[in-house]
Amino acid sequence: MRFVAFGMCFSLLWACNRTEEPHSLEDAHVAAQPLVQPAVAPAVTPEKSTPSAKPSEPPPQTACVVPMAAEPPRRAPNALHCPADPERPSELARGYVLFTEAPGSPRLSVELARSEPEKERGLMFRTKMPDDQGMLFSWNNEEPRTFWMHNTCIPLDMMFIAHDGTITGILEQVPTLNDEPRGVPCPAAYVLEVNAGWSRSHGVKSGTIVHFE
Repeated sequence: MRFVAFGMCFSLLWACNRTEEPHSLEDAHVAAQPLVQPAVAPAVTPEKSTPSAKPSEPPPQTACVVPMAAEPPRRAPNALHCPADPERPSELARGYVLFTEAPGSPRLSVELARSEPEKERGLMFRTKMPDDQGMLFSWNNEEPRTFWMHNTCIPLDMMFIAHDGTITGILEQVPTLNDEPRGVPCPAAYVLEVNAGWSRSHGVKSGTIVHFE
């Protein structure tokens, strides 16, 4: 799995939007009129209004979020033939990603792709990955990220995650051995790759908050 960086921004997004009390009017009071005198105009008390409420601070904007499709995409198969690995890969540092908002609070053990060579290689040349594992790519800044499936032999789900842990979008069932750049039009500081179908089967969707351990 090779990472491809594109600096352009996209505008397709889901914006989640996370006002004064009406005036109160005292009933008019009509003065009593003696029967022996001609009618006089009713006395009306001045209108009283409540002080206008101080405007509250606007709620913070949530991250750009692209919703998942209502129906799951067609299942992508593993590659029939995987290219031979030309080198022996180094072992990556590991961590955990926790999904407390999903049913059962699933937890993934993830390899951490942090250097450029690690991101460049990604999950290339692998023919399988345990269901409870994945690979987490990380950057110090947020911007739209694009990935391809060059020399990647297992289909994947790709979760694009903002700095605050919000999943901004999920690409499901990304096909193998495919050089087409793919991404979502939202800035991301992390991308999490898991086995294809894992996201939907565990109730993880766009807008879910993840926690890193």
